[in-house]
Amino acid sequence: MTAPVFVADSLAGAAAGARVWLEGPEGRHAASVRRLRVGEPVVLTDGHGTGVQGTVAAVEGKDRLQIAVDEVRQEAAPDPRITVVQALPKGDRGELAVETMTETGVDAVVPWSASRCITQWKGERGLKALGKWRSTAREAGKQSRRLTFPEVTDAMTTKQVARLLAGAAFAAVLHEEGGEPLATAQLPASGQIVLVVGPEGGVSPEELAAFAEAGARPYRLGPSVLRTSTAGTAAAALLLGRTGRWG
Repeated sequence: MTAPVFVADSLAGAAAGARVWLEGPEGRHAASVRRLRVGEPVVLTDGHGTGVQGTVAAVEGKDRLQIAVDEVRQEAAPDPRITVVQALPKGDRGELAVETMTETGVDAVVPWSASRCITQWKGERGLKALGKWRSTAREAGKQSRRLTFPEVTDAMTTKQVARLLAGAAFAAVLHEEGGEPLATAQLPASGQIVLVVGPEGGVSPEELAAFAEAGARPYRLGPSVLRTSTAGTAAAALLLGRTGRWG
């Protein structure tokens, strides 16, 4: 049976033979929902590159477990780093995009308020939506057993996205009229790869011009046009394979 994964607030000082505590909501889920008992295997991660394999040494109440550490794993920072700028989709398709991109291996997701987005994040609604994206990334990170969860940044404007693209080692905009396939693009061996995924209505000419000025070229994925909620995942999988990170 595969050991369940839980997120620990901190794994600082964790070492083989030591003991750490799992508390709070994750501890409650482990003790009261999963009903873990002494001797059962668990995996802990801090979501920032550190993981622990161990066994339950003690259960205190309904929300606190002591874990005996068997092994500590440290994950190196990914290189090249893959960031997807995701235009805001309708409904829950944004959470679907974040979930599948997290499972695939994306390192950062940037919500983008494109001019043709039907959905716009404003005020409390925007904060709530951003919270859902971040919660989705955390849960998908656990589900896919990642040690490093992707960062979900604050929503960016087109000008802010352009500045991000200008500092990238490789910058691309997915576009059905792109002259070059992403599958044959010259990729850097290291640094940051930034990929822009537009809304269902497409990236506007003004946005394409701003991104081109920042150094981002349009690329196509293939003969079919994917929805905004799936294009980032497909492109990320292609890049992860081509850069050797899936090797």
